[in-house]
Amino acid sequence: MRALMYPVATEKAVSMVDKLNTIMYVVDFRASKQDIRKEFESTFNVKVERINTVNMPSNTKKALIKLKQPYKASDIAIKLKLV
Repeated sequence: MRALMYPVATEKAVSMVDKLNTIMYVVDFRASKQDIRKEFESTFNVKVERINTVNMPSNTKKALIKLKQPYKASDIAIKLKLV
């Protein structure tokens, strides 16, 4: 099972990249925070500080992935072509 589906590219999500060092992703509804952390860290070679998840009414889940300090969310946003 792949936990990460696609990044969110709304204005609010892109502003969180610079202000909060956070990337917003839509993830599999069945994915746990540990699954999301493991896949994100292995995919982008970064360390995750914390993950907040929000269950949406459309049977999807959004994950707010905050990176640890030496890592920059803006670098990942550039790789994902969000910025």
